[in-house]
Amino acid sequence: MADFSGPLPGAEPDAAALIAARPHLTMNADHGLMLEGVPLAVIAAELGSPCWVYGAETIRTRLAALRAALAKAGLGATDFHYAVKANDHLAILAIMAAAGAGADVVSGGELARARHAGIPASHIVYSGVGKSFRDLQLAVGEGIGQVNVESREELAMLSAVAEAAGRRVDLVLRVNPDVDAKTHAKITTGLAENKFGIAWAEVESVYAYAGSLPGLNPVGLAMHIGSQIVSVEPFDTAFARMAEMIGRLRAAGHTVTRLDCGGGIGISYEDGSGIALDDYAGVMAKHLGSLGLKLMMEPGRWLVGPAGLLLSSVIIAKKTGNRAFLVLDAAMNDLVRPAMYDAWHGIVPVAAADFGTPDMPVDVVGPVCETGDTFAKDRLLPALGPDALVAILDAGAYGAVMSSTYNARPLAAAALVDGDRWTTVTPRQQVTELWSRETVPAWLTETAGETG
Repeated sequence: MADFSGPLPGAEPDAAALIAARPHLTMNADHGLMLEGVPLAVIAAELGSPCWVYGAETIRTRLAALRAALAKAGLGATDFHYAVKANDHLAILAIMAAAGAGADVVSGGELARARHAGIPASHIVYSGVGKSFRDLQLAVGEGIGQVNVESREELAMLSAVAEAAGRRVDLVLRVNPDVDAKTHAKITTGLAENKFGIAWAEVESVYAYAGSLPGLNPVGLAMHIGSQIVSVEPFDTAFARMAEMIGRLRAAGHTVTRLDCGGGIGISYEDGSGIALDDYAGVMAKHLGSLGLKLMMEPGRWLVGPAGLLLSSVIIAKKTGNRAFLVLDAAMNDLVRPAMYDAWHGIVPVAAADFGTPDMPVDVVGPVCETGDTFAKDRLLPALGPDALVAILDAGAYGAVMSSTYNARPLAAAALVDGDRWTTVTPRQQVTELWSRETVPAWLTETAGETG
């Protein structure tokens, strides 16, 4: 099961349709494919490939559109905390900080990154099912705005940390509403069988327990039912359930002032649409708008996914039997989503000369020694020879952050475009850096004679 609503076989959009559906991309007759105002060929010529490219103005525009949709629905006071796990590059976090967005973090490392990028501690939410004692000490020590607690056991740990620090910590309980998000099994998080959150039947007793512990101030609930949700119905169901639980808690005499609605708003990797923001904001307002809550949400993929792409060059075009292969210099170690989730990404040529030429079905693959190192099967693309550039679209989320150095392949460079200017934000990793932190014990290099 893929984590998107992909096109039916034979109905895939062509390169022109993919570009037309993405206003931040244009095809220039002289300069080829451009992201915002910068020719991608210029970036590739300087940085080489594979190379990540992100559009700063595209991110700002998408955040503004999300804010506008919620404001239109009467939810203009909603707080945004960017889900750092989607793309944790310092430049991306700096864009969020400048735009007034906070951070949703799931590790001590992400917390440190967010603070280093200039996001105030008071505007950081710490989520995650496995916070260690040290993680909680860091969160409390930094004075972050909220901890999203996922178990009784975590409450006891957090209370001990808060007492030791002489602080009172605001927390919300992450509820598992047992709602099927209709997304990929590996990224659904709101079913009773998932590891995340507090079971629906236990929420009231755990909320009371939280209020009895020293150093803790339970202020509300949180939910997150999954990632890449492309239908509004799961949100409709989940928001209704959360409203019901808030009513039950208040009826029992508990104070509930916040609801963290999580993230999960999906994008369309095909036509660029995804969930209609007005529809999402509408169901949010229908169930939650009259409850007098401070509403919060953690968008990630929706903000940065379409704003990034992976530039790659053709190594060789080959045929094996009746299969045609286009072997790229990018691989599954760079972008693992197709191998991990069977995810569909648009792939378009960068050179203007390649548009309008006849397409042929080809399997687009990488050079890693795994059959799973495949970006697309039977994808219609023009005949491309060695060194031809292609752009793998909508790779700004869960791309670079999930990269590895498998097959001793250095991590790719990254560039940030902002209007008509661009700069390198991550240099290409050098091969020697792959072993710079490794040591070989001396006894392994001693000769037999030396060891007697």
